[in-house]
Amino acid sequence: MTERTRRRWSAALGIKLILGVQIAIAAILLASDIARVLPRAALLSPDAPRLTQPVEPGDQTRRYDRRRVPTGPGVPGTSDMPSRLLFEVDGDTLTLTGAIADGDADRFTDWLAARPLPATIALHSTGGSVTDALAIGDRLRAGGATTEVRQGQVCLSACPYILAAGTERRVHEEAYVGVHQHYFGENTALPAFLAVEDIQRGQGEVLVYLDTMGIDLRLMQHALSTPPEDIYILLPNELERYALATEITG
Repeated sequence: MTERTRRRWSAALGIKLILGVQIAIAAILLASDIARVLPRAALLSPDAPRLTQPVEPGDQTRRYDRRRVPTGPGVPGTSDMPSRLLFEVDGDTLTLTGAIADGDADRFTDWLAARPLPATIALHSTGGSVTDALAIGDRLRAGGATTEVRQGQVCLSACPYILAAGTERRVHEEAYVGVHQHYFGENTALPAFLAVEDIQRGQGEVLVYLDTMGIDLRLMQHALSTPPEDIYILLPNELERYALATEITG
């Protein structure tokens, strides 16, 4: 075999080795994605109750898709929610409406730079970015604001972390407050063990935050056991038990 031929064989072998490594990485990532999705799929069914169906003790888990939250009695207009938070002031009340998008905490800080923080913060949100929700919550607690969820309004996913920030927290008995598992900047290009580290780090930040706000950490048992495709609706007695509400109105 000539030197030239040996070089060709060596180059071909190197290319095959690189291709093999890439295929192996792709297979590992695909397997981790399948392993993550299949257990969730097993927990869900097309006939699972929708959000608009009334909840009662032991029957509190509902289907959830932040992009397509259904309209219905007691849940007005949630299917048309803004893709990021809107800040609307009426007297001494600021209403935060919409999904919580990446960067909304910075937008909120910029918005407050031109005006004082209103005394009451009303929430109507399907949730979104946990990191932004925690940052907004820190700002509200520092300002001593009261938070509330009014009749027929929703506060789901990451929104309850903003609710938790109120020095007083009022929730109407016909409001919808719900929790579930979260993604903390999930990146499917990361190896599975790094994705798990990100999730655990994020959950740790949430636990420290809730403890600082005076919330009973047993609240997280419902969040951690409810897949992201579902939402666990908290009953009024649970809201009070976990101190997420200091007052149930009605």
